[in-house]
Amino acid sequence: MGLLPFAEASRRLRVTGQSYLGVREIPLNRIIGSVDRSRDVDRHFKAGRGLSSSRLQNLRTAFPNGDTPAIDVFEIGGAYFVEDGHHRVALALERHAEFIDAHVTRLDTNYQVGPEVDVSQLVHTEQQRVLLEESGLSRARPEASVEFTLLDGYTQTSDIIKAHGYDLARTRGALPTPEEVAGNWYDETYLPAVQAARRASLPELYESWHSTDGDFFLWLYQIRRDLRALDSTVDFEAAARHARQLHLGWRRKREHLRNGRRPLPRGHR
Repeated sequence: MGLLPFAEASRRLRVTGQSYLGVREIPLNRIIGSVDRSRDVDRHFKAGRGLSSSRLQNLRTAFPNGDTPAIDVFEIGGAYFVEDGHHRVALALERHAEFIDAHVTRLDTNYQVGPEVDVSQLVHTEQQRVLLEESGLSRARPEASVEFTLLDGYTQTSDIIKAHGYDLARTRGALPTPEEVAGNWYDETYLPAVQAARRASLPELYESWHSTDGDFFLWLYQIRRDLRALDSTVDFEAAARHARQLHLGWRRKREHLRNGRRPLPRGHR
């Protein structure tokens, strides 16, 4: 796996500011990216993959005890991106060190970046951010975390929240704010669906799917929609009981989640 490009991460994670933290000891396993060498160096910092063997040998000779000068890094969401010092990182890893001294400049963001993150995960994080911010949910329910296995989940849920806002406006006879819509959707639709899934033990039954609460919400929302074509009183509890009987494989469930407007086959209703 290659190093993540710093520009990609800072753009997708919506950086809002920065500050210099001075020299700090940072964990090597949290170094996941590079400012300008992401295409040349992999995450193991091996010689011959964009790194000079002679430069590494010079460092071994100059610093036999491993006390190299501090490297320069940017920190975003708990992950580090090397600006200067790729060979010093390589030497530290070669010597099985766990930490390295670094001049740290922190970039402010509300998102955490794990050590195994890749570009596709950054795209997921970006789509999550867009959903939370544009719907108003990040302001209405700051503690809310809505995640999906498939990127389509964010788009579909955005449409669901908009439809919820339309229904809420008709019920109230007045146009609600985005924050009111998102908060009401989260309390009255999302959480009840997630709780119904848990009461029906769907996460345990479909453990091999490695699904999120958001996945189960979306699945039960779609099942409820399909069943309401036959019975308008169907709620999430009934949808969850129905889900226990479907025994869908991951591929079939994935296809259904990818196209939420396509109803389940008649044999699965």
